[in-house]
Amino acid sequence: MSKAVAESKDLREFFQKLSGTTDRVLILDYDGTVAPFSTDRDRAYPYPEVRKLLNEITSHCRTRLIMISERSAHEVSPLLGIEAIPEVWGTHGAERLLPDGRYEGAEVSDEALQVFSEAETQLLDENLGYLLDVRPAAVAIHWRGLKESEILTVRKKAYRILEPFVFTPGLLLAEFDGGIEIRMRSASKGDAVRTILSEISEDVPVAYLGDDAADEDAFRALNGRGLTVLVRRKLHFTAAQIWLRPPDEVVRFLIDWVKACEIGA
Repeated sequence: MSKAVAESKDLREFFQKLSGTTDRVLILDYDGTVAPFSTDRDRAYPYPEVRKLLNEITSHCRTRLIMISERSAHEVSPLLGIEAIPEVWGTHGAERLLPDGRYEGAEVSDEALQVFSEAETQLLDENLGYLLDVRPAAVAIHWRGLKESEILTVRKKAYRILEPFVFTPGLLLAEFDGGIEIRMRSASKGDAVRTILSEISEDVPVAYLGDDAADEDAFRALNGRGLTVLVRRKLHFTAAQIWLRPPDEVVRFLIDWVKACEIGA
């Protein structure tokens, strides 16, 4: 269970370590962590103070900023709107978009591609196109903002269409905060974190902030090596070490990150 406090021993010790180094890695989930959830996904912009602080961190803090999102990788940076383009892992880690524009995508089998295409067609036939989100290795339905009665109807339709496809090897059906998706089982935020860790020295401080069930895999992958932070208004059972409420406590965390960098400069 996460500690239900923003100022914990883990946090103090982490920032002490951060101030004593010149290389740092900050990994952030997007929706629900740096940006509030929005019924209009194309206008889900970051909290203003968060955006300012991320600009500061990328400009002056010798920090490798990495975004990991359920969104397609190409969606994140335009919404984030900071000066230095971050590294982005999209679709739960199935895509990787580097700051220099290089793109890497997970290999998707012909069978999985056929499933995604068929799922999209059936969801459109059920008049769910206005809730549909098609990504390179996933198909999702978002019901955030709908009335409770509408959510029940949409959820029932989505499960009826998507459940038969879970018998396809390598695919996973999962709910997230505000919807449901079918996606590749092999692509997870935990796998993305493990890849990132393999690329850096063991003494580089790493923190991961996330809010959703999909972030729990990343917390488990990083625990024992870096700091894991659950970002939610209400605490729930989590693998994360500490809990922060958005946006104020997240802003405080980023301010402390900047201060620690200044000490270590």
